[in-house]
Amino acid sequence: MVKRFFLSSSKLPHYISICCAIFILISCESNNQSDSNSVFRYNEHKNIGSLDPAFSKDNADIWATNQLFNGLVQMDDSLNVIPCIAKNWTVTDSATTYTFNLRNDVYFHKHELFGKDSTRTVTAQDFEYSLNRLQDKQVASPGSWVLNKVANFKAVNDTIFRIQLKQPFPAFLGLLTMKYCSVVPKEIVAHYGSDFRSNPIGTGPFKFKRWEENIKLVFRKNNLYFEMDTNGNQLPYLEAVAITFLPDKQSEFLQFAQGNIDYVSGLDASYKDEILTSKGELRDQYKTDVDIIRGPYLNTEYLAFYLDSEVSEIQSKLLRQAVNYGFDRHKMMTYLRNGIGIPANGGFIPKGLPGYNEQTGYSYQPEKAKQLIDDFKAETGITQPSITITTTSNYLSFCEYIQRELQKVGLQVNVDVIPAATLKDAKANGKLDMFRASWVADYPDAENYLSLYYSKNFAPNGPNYTHFKNELFDTWYEQAFTETNTKTREALYTKMDSLIMQDAPVVVMFYDEVVRFTRKNVNGLGINPINLLELKKVRKTTLQ
Repeated sequence: MVKRFFLSSSKLPHYISICCAIFILISCESNNQSDSNSVFRYNEHKNIGSLDPAFSKDNADIWATNQLFNGLVQMDDSLNVIPCIAKNWTVTDSATTYTFNLRNDVYFHKHELFGKDSTRTVTAQDFEYSLNRLQDKQVASPGSWVLNKVANFKAVNDTIFRIQLKQPFPAFLGLLTMKYCSVVPKEIVAHYGSDFRSNPIGTGPFKFKRWEENIKLVFRKNNLYFEMDTNGNQLPYLEAVAITFLPDKQSEFLQFAQGNIDYVSGLDASYKDEILTSKGELRDQYKTDVDIIRGPYLNTEYLAFYLDSEVSEIQSKLLRQAVNYGFDRHKMMTYLRNGIGIPANGGFIPKGLPGYNEQTGYSYQPEKAKQLIDDFKAETGITQPSITITTTSNYLSFCEYIQRELQKVGLQVNVDVIPAATLKDAKANGKLDMFRASWVADYPDAENYLSLYYSKNFAPNGPNYTHFKNELFDTWYEQAFTETNTKTREALYTKMDSLIMQDAPVVVMFYDEVVRFTRKNVNGLGINPINLLELKKVRKTTLQ
């Protein structure tokens, strides 16, 4: 079935030349494949910078290195930390000492530098080396911050690895699931040096085969992989993963629509109306060939007020609350996002994360917004209150929608569009009264979100861009660090989130969703709130 899709003529010559190169590579690869259904194909429009896990700082790199490397622990689709190379662990000494017991059947991918057997088992010494490398200033890994709360670590013997924290930190196991903390072999890294980025050797379900940068990347099945499925079958099921690098989302979607790739992530403006209705459902012409998977994403999209601003409107809680009540989030998501995304009637903690409470935030109440603005006018004597929202072009439509809605309740709104780099610098240095922002979790714990409101984290030295300060919040925030009972800590998180929303330093617009489109013959892909691409349990079947 050929799908309807339109490609602008200005992009056609560039697109054809790239597709020709990719077609040749795919053809050569398929000559070595007895079954095309054993290869999972996806496109990465944002080029991969490195296959060294110490540099896995964005999704493009993380998705690739996740197929090649493992760490002590990993996360399931429900954000539970589960065993990986560590088969179990204990936490002692008032939650500051973590002792990991390692499996003895995990092998590095084969390489001649390992000697006669071309491989060897992973030991605790390998983790000691890998974490030391992560901290090495000469390596300059962007993930070195992951170990900021670590006092020391050591290999007790070949199968026991111990980490000592400076202070209790309940989210620490979640940090260890990040690809930065993957195990790498010293002899291979020492041999390749900085070229390890393009000669990766790990322990993952797939092993590195070939990389022609900006054209194609190929992984092959690791026949020595240690994980099994629930029936005792060895993972992975696929024989190979093939990644192409078409440079824009429109071209990527065309390849998906024609069946040349198996998977597309996210909803881009160039094709959202082509594939989805305004209610977020697949259009009829795609239902027979395509599946859509949706789920919460740990990404909060919001507007922020700079509370140290000298502008009366920004300083007033009455007016900040009026903005929160003054627009319909559900309507905004229907018309601007085709129903993809969750209207934020809760707090700053996104849906899908322990601590979230849907009753914490604001609903659409235009009459209440009008009353709050009238109260502000009476209190301050300002008869024509106004605010300016600073944003980037990508979010202009959201800000213009809010602008129109707030003007209906008596608040003048101006929208200022600036480059992303300029906005990032200006918000960090307190130069904007009100601005659009988003926060994607570095690790799956609500503490990551609440850190934006801790008074000791004032920007530019931390992520508290609003300069929110509340002594009770600070007390609860510090208490959460020492609380080892999960339910008690979650309750603290909810109380903190509620306290923030009462003072309204932010306007939470929506919680994003992970959206995945797959061909009908792809099974077992799953979905998770950190949008991690996990391929070890994926199967492809032959369509009838």
